[in-house]
Amino acid sequence: MKVTVVGAGNVGATVANVLATKGFASEVVLIDIKEGLSEGKAMDIMQTSHMLNFDTTVKGVTNNYAATAGSQVVVITSGIPRKPGMSREDLIGTNAKIVKSVVDQILEFSPDAILIIISNPMDAMTYLTLKDSKLPRNRVIGQGGMLDSSRFRYYLAEALNEAGYPATPTDVDGMVVGGHSDKTMVPLASIATYRGIPVTQLLSKEALDKAVEATKVGGATCTKLLGTSAWYAPGAAAAALVEAIALDAKKLIPCCVYLDGEYGEKDLCIGVPVILGKEGCEKIVEIQFSDEEKAKFDESVQAARNTNSKLGDALK
Repeated sequence: MKVTVVGAGNVGATVANVLATKGFASEVVLIDIKEGLSEGKAMDIMQTSHMLNFDTTVKGVTNNYAATAGSQVVVITSGIPRKPGMSREDLIGTNAKIVKSVVDQILEFSPDAILIIISNPMDAMTYLTLKDSKLPRNRVIGQGGMLDSSRFRYYLAEALNEAGYPATPTDVDGMVVGGHSDKTMVPLASIATYRGIPVTQLLSKEALDKAVEATKVGGATCTKLLGTSAWYAPGAAAAALVEAIALDAKKLIPCCVYLDGEYGEKDLCIGVPVILGKEGCEKIVEIQFSDEEKAKFDESVQAARNTNSKLGDALK
C-alpha cells in the first residue's frame, strides 16, 4: 500500500515515522512546500530502518504531487498549528485555503484515495474537503475522536491511580464524540471502563468531571507547555486510522464523518463511533448517550455548524 502524508511538520513527520515502523505500507510519501524539509525528514526516518527492522520506503518530496500518484490513503496535516492562547477555530481562514488547494492536487493524482484530515479546525476542514471534492462520505474522515479518546484514557488512568486502582491507559476503554474542540468535545464517562468495570463504579463524580475537563483541554495543555501543537499523539492517532483502513481491520473508532440522518443530524461532519475498513468509514454506529451527554452532544453539533458558517467563500 502507498500512503501520502501532506505536511512534513511535527505531526506529519510523526505520522510518516509511525507508519514506517508499523511496516504494513510499502511506500510512504512525505510532501511539503518547504524546500528540503520532507526530504531531510524522510532520510532521517529511513536511516532508522535497519535498527528498527522495517522495510517500508519513506520518500520525501518538495511540492511534487506527481510523486504521490496512486496513493490509497492520504493524510492531510497542512496548515498553521496552534500557538498558546489560540483556539482551533482561530485557524479557519488560513487553513481552509491551504486544505482546499492540497485536496485538489492530491485528487488529480490519486482520485480513488481515502482522505484523513488532521488540519484544524478539523471538523470544519473535513466538511470543507467533502463538499469541495464531492467525494462519497466514506472516503473523507477527520481524525479527532481517536486522539481525544486516547487523551481521555490517559486522564482516566491518572484518576484511577489516584483512587488506588493501578492503571495505565491500556487498561482503560473510553470514547470521545462531538467536535474536536476544547469547549465542545464530549468524553463519554458513562460508558468508560477499567478492565471491564464501569469507571462510574470506581471514581467519584468529582474525579470523573476532572478527567472529562482535563480531556477537553488536553490539546491546549500540551500547546501551553510546548509552545506549539502536540505531535506524538496526533501523529500516532492518524497512523492508527491508516492502519485500520489498510488492514481492513473493521475497527470501531470515533472519527469525524458526515452525518446524513444519523444521530438526528444532517449536512454536518462531527465525531461519532464508526467502523473503519478498506472502504474507509464503512458504518456509523449509533449509541445511547446519557441525558447530560446528549445535551452536550447537541451543543457540540451547534458549535460545529457555527464554525462551518465561517467557511464562507471557501465552500464555493
